[in-house]
Amino acid sequence: MGRGFLPGHRLCPTALAVRLKTDQGQALASTPGREQAMQQGGNMDSASRRAFLRVSGVAAGVAAMGMDLFSERELAMAAMPTEIFSGTAMPPADAVLINFNENPLGPSAAARKAAIALLPQSGRYLFPQQLHLAELFASQHHLPADHVEVYPGSGVALDALTLAFTSPSAPLVVADPSYEQPFQMAGKHQVPVHKVPLRPDFSHDVKAMAAAAPNAGLIYVCNPNNPTGTVTSRSDIEWLLANKPKSAIVLVDEAYIHFSDAPSVLDLVAQGKDVVVLRTFSKLYGMAGMRVGAVAARPDLLAHIQALRTGGGAALPVMSVAAAIASLNDPRLVPTRKKINATIRDENIAWLRKEGYACTPSQGNCFMLDVKRPGHEVAMQMASRHVFVGRSWPIWPNQLRISVGTASEMSRFRKAFSEAMAGKLTALAAAPVPAGLASWQSLA
Repeated sequence: MGRGFLPGHRLCPTALAVRLKTDQGQALASTPGREQAMQQGGNMDSASRRAFLRVSGVAAGVAAMGMDLFSERELAMAAMPTEIFSGTAMPPADAVLINFNENPLGPSAAARKAAIALLPQSGRYLFPQQLHLAELFASQHHLPADHVEVYPGSGVALDALTLAFTSPSAPLVVADPSYEQPFQMAGKHQVPVHKVPLRPDFSHDVKAMAAAAPNAGLIYVCNPNNPTGTVTSRSDIEWLLANKPKSAIVLVDEAYIHFSDAPSVLDLVAQGKDVVVLRTFSKLYGMAGMRVGAVAARPDLLAHIQALRTGGGAALPVMSVAAAIASLNDPRLVPTRKKINATIRDENIAWLRKEGYACTPSQGNCFMLDVKRPGHEVAMQMASRHVFVGRSWPIWPNQLRISVGTASEMSRFRKAFSEAMAGKLTALAAAPVPAGLASWQSLA
């Protein structure tokens, strides 16, 4: 979630103000044992609890401007009750935010230390440091250095990729449900979009995707998939590359790959295939607000993307780059956090299934939950208990995306969910759905 605003969006900056509040300036302070605290259900530090998104008039702004297109962030924001998120109001201090696929651990201790250490030099662009990050990523994945570019989050690259390889005569092919940003960008530029439902096992139906448009320009595979957390096999991706339309590039978004057992397809980039692979530091690395991502592809494909990169998209925040380098240099970070996430995720999916609710077999940090009724109604009831879950997708209106929080946050989730599904209504239940929330159901 949250990979940046889409160019040309009719949502002005004042309609979606995002602000971080910290406690006595300690948001970046090192807090040893955060991983253990998440697993054991301990409380996070004060700054982490209070570093909430501040939303200014989202629902009113959406309605007033007649928006016909939402990014994932705006959809999630619109689903929040106006009684709590309105005007300049901050989320309640006890809010459980399991709606944006964020990592509640935040950056690792080493990443925070590296970022703070570079603060005195942050008046400089420090371009060599950014080049070092790209070269380090390439080296760790056995790629030539000219096959990797870094971006301020993978969303900027995702927009550029969509524009580079699609057109009114070169359609986009996506799974349904999946991450919406590519088809939203395509829609703003009159690009035909072919949505292909997931298979019964929730993997991408690669054969149907290959056949969806003989003149396809881009085929988007999010693996593991957002919002289901489910995996498409490497053999399926290889089949897709071998059988796709000749005109098409396959884009594999590996934003959630570190949480899963699925093998990366970065080696296919080294083999010169018609594939682009996206990575982000927003998920397992806990750097969603620091905006660092990477693109791996053949140099000729990168050149198409770079042609659409503006000057503002060339320089990354130097403290974020330092944190990303420190994260890549920590060999225990990925396996440690992967285990923590899997333990909490699997325990909660098992509990939900025992209670009679179907969930997707996730390997990510989110899963879809069938609540057997309109999802937004349940989300509103959960929000009235200060537990904020994800939203529904138009193809699955009775399902909600649940992000994986800490053990203590998920305990709050289970309690709130049990009460909501038992019909224990709260005053907020009768409140109208926020303006704009219903609009996403009609997304093309």
